[in-house]
Amino acid sequence: MAGTIIWLVVMIAVFYFMLIRPENKRKKQTQAMLDALKVGDSVTTIGGIIGKVLKVKDDKVCIEIGDRQSKHPMTIKREAVASVVPCKKAKKEKDVELLDEAEETTQE
Repeated sequence: MAGTIIWLVVMIAVFYFMLIRPENKRKKQTQAMLDALKVGDSVTTIGGIIGKVLKVKDDKVCIEIGDRQSKHPMTIKREAVASVVPCKKAKKEKDVELLDEAEETTQE
């Protein structure tokens, strides 16, 4: 009887560490990504549409799709965003700050 109970506890622990815990971790990462969504970010939807964020509302995101000649706005649910690439402007500003700090340290 005790062997059966121990075996059951071990199986529950295996299910928790192999299935439930990683899924909860993925959900938290996805929610953090969606919460950090801002104007200018490039996004890919779960349907494969690639666009640039124009507006962010409570549960909706307005993205701009198309090429340089014809751009079209599209409103999607926030949950439909599969991946986010931060805007290049923020990356460039970070790079400029890093260069400024490097110059200051070399001048000293």
